[in-house]
Amino acid sequence: MTGTLLPGIAARSIPTTRYTANVLERAAEPDDSGTTIVFVHGNVSSSLFWQPLMLALPPGARALAVDLRGFGDSETLPVDATRGVGDFADDVAAVLDELGTGAVHLVGWSMGGGVVMRLLLDRPDLVRSLTLVSTVSPYGFGGTASDGSLLNADASGTGGGGANPDFVARLAAGDTGAESPTSPRAVYRAAYVAPGFTTEYEDIWVESMLSTATGEDNYPGDAKPSEQWPGFAPGTRGVLNTMAPTYFDTSGIVDLDTKPPILWIHGALDAIVNDASFFDLNQLGAAGVVPGWPGEEVAPPQPMLAQIRGVLGAYRAQGGVTREVVFEDCGHSPHIEKPEEFLAELTAWVA
Repeated sequence: MTGTLLPGIAARSIPTTRYTANVLERAAEPDDSGTTIVFVHGNVSSSLFWQPLMLALPPGARALAVDLRGFGDSETLPVDATRGVGDFADDVAAVLDELGTGAVHLVGWSMGGGVVMRLLLDRPDLVRSLTLVSTVSPYGFGGTASDGSLLNADASGTGGGGANPDFVARLAAGDTGAESPTSPRAVYRAAYVAPGFTTEYEDIWVESMLSTATGEDNYPGDAKPSEQWPGFAPGTRGVLNTMAPTYFDTSGIVDLDTKPPILWIHGALDAIVNDASFFDLNQLGAAGVVPGWPGEEVAPPQPMLAQIRGVLGAYRAQGGVTREVVFEDCGHSPHIEKPEEFLAELTAWVA
């Protein structure tokens, strides 16, 4: 994907003990301050989305962005969803170990927020701070009550079965158009950014989305039947199942002995992560989009923002430092929609 690199960004192929990773780096010599910032992308995207922010960082800061397995130009390998996002977190750790970075400032967007929280749990020696950008809830995506408990034992309605099959087919086909509402470009415009947002980089962002490996071992993953509405439950393979609440729970960060500071940045108009997300099957049922919804008592929408605030509040109560920043008129991608404001918050945090 060389043609999608911005001037000043270089791509490196890094063989590790787990996979061969594509890593973007700003072409600048770091100073001796030891400030290394590592960016982890979200679902149906890649490291390409971080480029303008990497270039805008102050001189001296080392900026790295890692492609997860099955995304960007990294090696495509199966994803074991029964480990939650453990495969992804271990992959990032393997890259950092290979590069000998030591502890770094980690920035994770959406699913990547879950990955860096998991990395904090598994390898706290690699973490100086976390910045969570429109992060997935610490209790995963869908299927939980406000306290993170499962609505039913098999977390029906979450995981790989929730993906739109036409969107998956258009990803696999490399569709760059905007005519269909299920095309990657249309989904980017409708869900990744706030209504009306435009950028000169849109073609690069679409190419980034199209780099997603599709199939049961990657995106979206597999599913299994459920006797509960809407008739399916998480499988054991692939990307969406890694965030199913049967496998994903990073709330244990509140119990860590050492708690690096956590910055949470999100947009007020986020269509994906909010308390009434139209990517949550229970919300779609409540809105009448998916028929047969059994009602609020059985299948309420997931209160994602409330869950994140709850876990970060507990993190503070047990000695951690956190900060929440909400950008108005901003969707799921604050780092590209509000670049100057985002840069100011990030640089102040890692300083």
